[in-house]
Amino acid sequence: MPDDDLIIRTARSEDERELAVLNHASWSFLSDVSPEPPAEDSVFDERHTPEQFLLAVLEGRIVGYIRQVPSTPLVCNRHVRQIQGLAVDGTVRGRGIGRRLVEAACAAARAEGARKMSLRVLGWNAPARRLYESCGFVVEGSLAEEFLIDGRYVDDIWMARPLAD
Repeated sequence: MPDDDLIIRTARSEDERELAVLNHASWSFLSDVSPEPPAEDSVFDERHTPEQFLLAVLEGRIVGYIRQVPSTPLVCNRHVRQIQGLAVDGTVRGRGIGRRLVEAACAAARAEGARKMSLRVLGWNAPARRLYESCGFVVEGSLAEEFLIDGRYVDDIWMARPLAD
């Protein structure tokens, strides 16, 4: 299946079931601080709306998503967006879909007037950190041993990249 058939689009409410299945299947101690979500859990609610999600669709199937939101509700911080979720189906990893989702989220934020994209990533998640670095993100800070996950302390790494041309 050629990746030039990949479509990146905004989520719609009717995507929720398929998105929930992907969210459940992609959960891992490597990347998640919250407990594993049941496959039947909702993805959308008052804080997680379809408009916040960009989906990667290949041959009619959702194979990835990224969620970007304002960093805070403050007016003085309106120029910063934050990635709060990225997942790619394991069957298509390594084909650049994560990179295309990150770049699409950055482009969408830039189009909305944002000047900076930020994110948080677990210190032990080397694959995600490499992806973000290859997309121009740099470490802006870290919180040592911020999380206790599966019996191990894990650093919280803060990364960002400018969006201005």
